[in-house]
Amino acid sequence: MHLLVLTHRPAGGKSLLPSIEYLDHSLQDAPLEPSALMGMAACDAVLVDGTQDLRQAAGATRAAAMHELERPVVVVMGESGLAALKASWGFDDWFRPDISPAELETRLRLVAERASARRPQRAANVGDLVVDEDSYQVRLRGQPLDLTFKEFELLKALANAPNRVFTRELLLQEVWGYDYFGGSRTVDVHVRRLRAKLGPEHEQMIVTVRGVGYKLVPPGSRTHRGPEEAPVAAGEELP
Repeated sequence: MHLLVLTHRPAGGKSLLPSIEYLDHSLQDAPLEPSALMGMAACDAVLVDGTQDLRQAAGATRAAAMHELERPVVVVMGESGLAALKASWGFDDWFRPDISPAELETRLRLVAERASARRPQRAANVGDLVVDEDSYQVRLRGQPLDLTFKEFELLKALANAPNRVFTRELLLQEVWGYDYFGGSRTVDVHVRRLRAKLGPEHEQMIVTVRGVGYKLVPPGSRTHRGPEEAPVAAGEELP
């Protein structure tokens, strides 16, 4: 697991939980404040240091619990602060700093399993194509596709609304963001790469709508091509 540790300790999470040294988990240290939760996107769980500043620990814990990414939140508490621990903080579990490696491993696994069980699975299914937002995996007929992050985000945007036509400008906004200054040909390049990875049998799922953009069409849902739909050009996208 990759753990985001919110703490003010100079030595970070390893000094907060010494037994973590014996386990196969990676740590990312961040300040004990809500703004540090930007790192939640890359973590599997959040550990909040409640051994020093209880007020900041409570604020960070509540912020993490309400975060849209819904990662499990664990508070690390010393014995002197246990009386202040309240369910209203919104944490999933709590540890003592001197927890043993075996107990730490078990409780991390259990808190992750509980969080996964209550989290709705976010996966788009389009024919034989499955785009899983939680695991960042794409499977075609059960086989994983090796996609870059941007290729995944682009395919996810198309798969979440099959048959909807996306303009290049809209795809740029959704995948690359409003502050991206590259041209719309970036979308064409990534579509070409996606089609290559889908393979000859499935590349036609991504349809070019002439003069507009692209849409993802489930296999077998079309019996004829509309006049506005362009065929896949060999090595080139149509504008």
